Amino acid sequence: MGAAENKELVRGFFADIAKGNLNGALGRMAEDLRFTLIGNTVLSGVCGSRKEFVDRILAPLGAQLEGPLTITIDNLIAEGDFVVVQSHGRSTTRKGVPYNNTYCQVFRITDGKIREMTEYLDTELVTKAFG
Repeated sequence: MGAAENKELVRGFFADIAKGNLNGALGRMAEDLRFTLIGNTVLSGVCGSRKEFVDRILAPLGAQLEGPLTITIDNLIAEGDFVVVQSHGRSTTRKGVPYNNTYCQVFRITDGKIREMTEYLDTELVTKAFG
């Protein structure tokens, strides 16, 4: 896949998340996904598979958010197998705490799937919202 197709794959990933279509988003990821959340939060670290990403990141977040996390892409840059996204997200925790974060995500796409993802975000906000 070229840069344009990789960008569309990532756009579709975020569109699926915004619609609450978890299966659609996960279908865009390789089973051996390597996901890294930068920082020292309760969610930070490396997941070595799509299943671990769901169990360690998505399920706990989903349980604490009032609805889906709506992420708006501000900037999308692609070269070769890499797509870099600057974005911002909006949601509210079930306790009523706003969770409006800014992100920089670096994706590596291979064989039409998201193989690696590294996410940079406001870690203090993550701790405030999720402990």
